[in-house]
Amino acid sequence: MSASTSTVLDRLSAVGVIPVIALDDAAQAAPLAEALAEGGLPAAEITFRTDAAAEAIAAAVQARPDVLVGAGTVVAAEQVDAAADAGAQYIVSPGTSARVIERAQHRGLPVLPGAVTATEIQAALECGLDTVKFFPAGTSGGPAAIKALAAPFGGLSFVPTGGVSLNNLADYLSLPAVRAVGGSWITPQGALNAGDYAQIRHLAAEAAAAVAEIRG
Repeated sequence: MSASTSTVLDRLSAVGVIPVIALDDAAQAAPLAEALAEGGLPAAEITFRTDAAAEAIAAAVQARPDVLVGAGTVVAAEQVDAAADAGAQYIVSPGTSARVIERAQHRGLPVLPGAVTATEIQAALECGLDTVKFFPAGTSGGPAAIKALAAPFGGLSFVPTGGVSLNNLADYLSLPAVRAVGGSWITPQGALNAGDYAQIRHLAAEAAAAVAEIRG
């Protein structure tokens, strides 16, 4: 693991909760990044579920260079390039794709591939990774499954995403193998559509306070 990869992963760990966001309009990115940073969660995973993703990543990076902006739902090597060119600092994929991993590594970006089985985890390890996205967490066994999978894979870290909320946050973050979690509850679509960044700031602050309490 390179020093830059280690630094990014350490920063994600420090934040604890990574807001996962789908933006239909790149103009939402700058005020969103401001709200997250002001709320105490200086990180964002902007997903390639919309055509605005690359432009939104660029806008967020320009508005708040202190916010760790990554690209999510990356399923093709071409999307890795688009994300990297836009200034993304890390790549997240819903599955374990050797092509996505290799392209991210070629571009010098940390990559978190989705892995919920021992076979997928071993494939990620063989690519030189030590952190995976556990997705979809809620329907793949949740904290109990992560605990079970962590046992034979010493040194592996997980970032569970999917079904994580403020209500079960402690169940995940209390596990030694969990580096951070990804969550969409901090950026509800209704708030984004309404431009209610005050609500997003409040939800970010609430999550940041919960992380601090859980981790003591």
